[in-house]
Amino acid sequence: MNASEINRRWRALQHYTASYFDTETPDIKVLLFLIGVQELGKGPMAFSKRQKEELMHIATCRLFSGMGFYELEGVDQDGWPHWQLVKPIPNYTLLEQEMIIKSLIIDYFEEQIPNIPHH
Repeated sequence: MNASEINRRWRALQHYTASYFDTETPDIKVLLFLIGVQELGKGPMAFSKRQKEELMHIATCRLFSGMGFYELEGVDQDGWPHWQLVKPIPNYTLLEQEMIIKSLIIDYFEEQIPNIPHH
């Protein structure tokens, strides 16, 4: 996907999730949090600030695992997944990082919810 395609599909995903959750337009952090909650698999519950940060980290690891940067080590006694960095992530520019994360988030949601509108 090129940058304009990523941005178009990103806006469509934001619109979809905002209407689905009846909330404001989500940013990258909110969508990472949602992915983290999904990957944790415990459903909606109250999380501490630290747990929310850990959920966003879980999401980032899950997304970058598809590019071969992380592998799932396993889950701890509380059911939280733990990931291991298996190869260094290149030093992308901030714009490149944003585009890659957006693209990975789009792919994740489209994999989980295949009928998300793309426009």
